[in-house]
Amino acid sequence: MPTNTKRKRTAASAVPRARRTKFQADLAPAEDRTVRALKADLQLSSNTDFLSDAVALYGWAVSERKQGHRIVSESADGERRILVFPRLERVAPESALPRVRIEWTPRELESLAELASKDAAKAPTGKLIRAMRD
Repeated sequence: MPTNTKRKRTAASAVPRARRTKFQADLAPAEDRTVRALKADLQLSSNTDFLSDAVALYGWAVSERKQGHRIVSESADGERRILVFPRLERVAPESALPRVRIEWTPRELESLAELASKDAAKAPTGKLIRAMRD
């Protein structure tokens, strides 16, 4: 019987365990105070818990931007603010362009329709060529 026990231990020790990685950061004093304040607000006692939650939040934000979604904060009265974070914009799809709403007057729409329905110019005019050179 002792032989069986020895085999089980050997087999169990042959399976590699996931190793925890240590992380160390050199923070400026202001950043250190911010981290400590955030940990207090969130009632977190360890840096490990704080970093784990921060990684989860960052991971979610990256995933949302990769899908072209905007990250929005909305106040109780409905005021919305869009998160602008340059590092996140690096992962946003190029097709997710800023949205612009143009309020057209009826006269402007008529003018646009008139311009769009005209035949295309055969060649650029001299005035246009000069304007493009300047």
